Amino acid sequence: MKTIQAYRFALDLTPGQERGVLAHAGAARVAHNWALARVKAVMDQRAAERTYGVPEEMLTPTLSWTLPGLRKAWNVAKPDVAPWWRECSKEAFNTGLDALARALKNWADSRSGKRAGRPVGFPGFKSRRRSIASVRFTTGTIRIESDRKHVVLPRLGRLKLHESARKLARRIDNGTARIMSASVRRDGGRWHVAFCVEVERGERLPARPGAVLGVDVGIRHLAVLSTGELIDNPRYLTTARQRMRALGRALARKTGPDRRTGRRASKRWERAAARLGRAHARVANLRRDGLHKLTTRLTREYATSTCRRSPPSRSSSKTSTSPGCCATASWPGTSPTPGSPRSAGN
Repeated sequence: MKTIQAYRFALDLTPGQERGVLAHAGAARVAHNWALARVKAVMDQRAAERTYGVPEEMLTPTLSWTLPGLRKAWNVAKPDVAPWWRECSKEAFNTGLDALARALKNWADSRSGKRAGRPVGFPGFKSRRRSIASVRFTTGTIRIESDRKHVVLPRLGRLKLHESARKLARRIDNGTARIMSASVRRDGGRWHVAFCVEVERGERLPARPGAVLGVDVGIRHLAVLSTGELIDNPRYLTTARQRMRALGRALARKTGPDRRTGRRASKRWERAAARLGRAHARVANLRRDGLHKLTTRLTREYATSTCRRSPPSRSSSKTSTSPGCCATASWPGTSPTPGSPRSAGN
């Protein structure tokens, strides 16, 4: 059985390598913003021409919102828009254009009713300081070195991993995995590389094929199983709250940015903000790790599991112990995602 699985590893980049990754992420942002400005200009021009009574066949030609159409328009304009385009991989510009094409399609499908769920807004421009730096590679040299501590990406070269990639390397050596793409992203003050891999795996049967498990998600206990087992809520956020408050107060004493006056943040403010961001990222990583281990254990043992969430009552929300408990319970990630490794056998 073939399935798509992600492998994510932290990177230890040198200052030069980090500048190279940031340059590629900036190239993706430039392509995204240029294409979005071009799309908005064409839409506004056609709307204005309609108010003048211009016939439909004489309106300004439309710009294709598909990835091939945006890429074709970018290739024509890039010598003038980005004279430095040869310094970055073509995959960097393709990352920004692909993100815009997906966003425009989601917006159009949401307006026409083809996309279910909450309404999707029109895509916006990406800021250099507020957007998440990321770039995705789908072609070129993407491989794991024989020492399993380095990866090779197009134009970025050989990057050192913070941990060993032996699990993915073994599958590739055995011919049971194929890397489809690699994404480099800065998250929580650290750089990570995520491989999208097509994995060939055998059917995995749970230890109890005919058993059905009920899971009640709560606050005092993270989960209560129908077998009577109580899963305690680790409360990672409560444990780290004291340190976060200290870091937040230290950040408030620094000179931060001011969008009204255009004042830039001080270097001390940036370092303090990075420390606070790492503290939040650590809590998120602990939550993700604990939930992944719990759901993996349940899916490996039971064939079918049903999850029910019990929200706090109105009276309990007024108690002194309730505020913040919903945030510490990590509800959004408790239910296994269909198709993920931890939901195998469901």
